[in-house]
Amino acid sequence: MRKEDKGTVIGQLTETLKEYPNFYLTDIEALDAEKTSKLRRECFKREVKLVVVKNNLLKKALENIEGDFSDLNVALKGNTAVMFSQVANAPARLIKDFTKDAKKGAVVKPALKAAYVQESFYVGAENLEALVNIKSKNELIADVIALLESPAKNVISALQSSGQTIHGLLKTLEER
Repeated sequence: MRKEDKGTVIGQLTETLKEYPNFYLTDIEALDAEKTSKLRRECFKREVKLVVVKNNLLKKALENIEGDFSDLNVALKGNTAVMFSQVANAPARLIKDFTKDAKKGAVVKPALKAAYVQESFYVGAENLEALVNIKSKNELIADVIALLESPAKNVISALQSSGQTIHGLLKTLEER
């Protein structure tokens, strides 16, 4: 690859890294063409951008953006594909769903190498379950709204039921 081409690729990676707040470093080596196509289709459906990168070019792109990403250098060995996403747990769920049918003891691909999610680093495949359980912004907002609505619903329900009870009691007394 020529030096000009490398500069262009580093520039594109830098822009993509700035555009997406979350990214996962994965290993998709040894996936055949059929499985790779299936993975790319799933990524498209879930609005995850999948890019296969050279480790040195990704390191240089990470140096171009604000922040210290040296924690990820451990994972930048071998083949690396980057999954970019606006939703924090979308790539983790995609990896888990894609690999759930794998046979026990078999090498599971795509494999999580590292992730940068919500300004935190997760290095190693053992963090996949934790990443799956991270709630997205919309899920957190829905939880807060549900928590805020619950006491109000209980008060309204209690007022309505006690109002009917008092009304029924007064009506019974009136009839006697």
